Amino acid sequence: MGMTMVEKILAAHAGRESLEPGEIVNAKLDLVLGNDITTPVAIEEFEKIGVEKVFDKDKIALVPDHFTPNKDINSAGQTKSIREFAAEMEITNYFEIGEMGIEHCLLPEQGLVKPGQVIIGADSHTCTYGAFGALGTGVGSTDMAAGMATGEAWFKVPETMKFVFSGELQPWVSGKDLILHTIGDIGVDGALYRAMEFSGEVIDKLSMADRMTISNMAIEAGGKCGLIAPDQTTFDYLEGRVDDDYQVYKSDEDANYYDVIEYDVSKLEPQVAFPHSPENTRPISQVGQVPIDQVVIGSCTNGRLKDIREAAEVLKGKKKAPHVRLLIFPGTQEIYKQAMHEGLVEILIDAGAAVSTPTCGPCLGGHMGVLAAGEKAISTTNRNFVGRMGHPDSEVYLSNPAVAAASAITGKIVSPEEVV
Repeated sequence: MGMTMVEKILAAHAGRESLEPGEIVNAKLDLVLGNDITTPVAIEEFEKIGVEKVFDKDKIALVPDHFTPNKDINSAGQTKSIREFAAEMEITNYFEIGEMGIEHCLLPEQGLVKPGQVIIGADSHTCTYGAFGALGTGVGSTDMAAGMATGEAWFKVPETMKFVFSGELQPWVSGKDLILHTIGDIGVDGALYRAMEFSGEVIDKLSMADRMTISNMAIEAGGKCGLIAPDQTTFDYLEGRVDDDYQVYKSDEDANYYDVIEYDVSKLEPQVAFPHSPENTRPISQVGQVPIDQVVIGSCTNGRLKDIREAAEVLKGKKKAPHVRLLIFPGTQEIYKQAMHEGLVEILIDAGAAVSTPTCGPCLGGHMGVLAAGEKAISTTNRNFVGRMGHPDSEVYLSNPAVAAASAITGKIVSPEEVV
């Protein structure tokens, strides 16, 4: 019997010829990630272990991106502790304010993510790196501390669910709609502690930005990781960012899957997830009349240059509704710069948007876009749980950037076709 991608990656990092789902293994780590919320706790646990140095100063990435630029004294203290730890441990990949970006946009851009790697991050959306054929998965701060100390982490080998997408995508349908449709179908626990493997002719044609969006939200279906086999699109993205010292793993034809689910997406419409769950999805034609107060475009899910371009395409020459707050968060400083060079930032500002330095702030209701009681937002982020972006009595709707931009113009959730 052959092996799936996740089984091959874990076997290679555990020094094994083969693995089966359910086995417990210790695996070598290629990268350990933390942010300004999770790293301070990890530092405390690291100090309890009693080692003097991290296992490899080049294989740890610290990105203060959640409450930064610091929103208050407590968040300033958190970031200060990371900064001091990075200096003491001589961490190579510490990204200071002004240099940093939203972590899951930044690390691939910086060439820190390669196919075949095992990456743990004290952030649930570390599964983003599955878009490169890497095993990226979220862990707690204690596991992050152990990983920094030992360079290893333990894993229960997950079963794999395969999702095959066929057909031709309609205009304004993107990777965000594919993953929202999938979560709407299987539910938020439909892939609980399983690897999700995305394949098919539709996936093959997607950009790396769309692939990262899909892998990013694997956790919203309960997935351990969200893997896409590397191909020429992957290699083109990696060229000039990384050397060729990486291993590509692909599932064997006779690999054993927990389930194989096939979707013909030729007639798929843009999807909107209603409160209060990513599984509560509806096609745009069935949304009805939903007025909104705020639009957020950005985050580790949809803050890449392709997303900014799509928003600008919809908003060009138009104005947001007077009562709507339109917030744009490019994923990294480099994305921000490129958006300026292409004239996208001017288009967005002329439309009435506030364009921010990279931050995760509004996604988790941390700062810069917190919702008041009774307010409704449509957002390109990944979660819409109760109180996710502010007051427990607020509501968050999830969509792709084009739908969000169109909704900013009309003041209610609509298809881009209504304004373009």
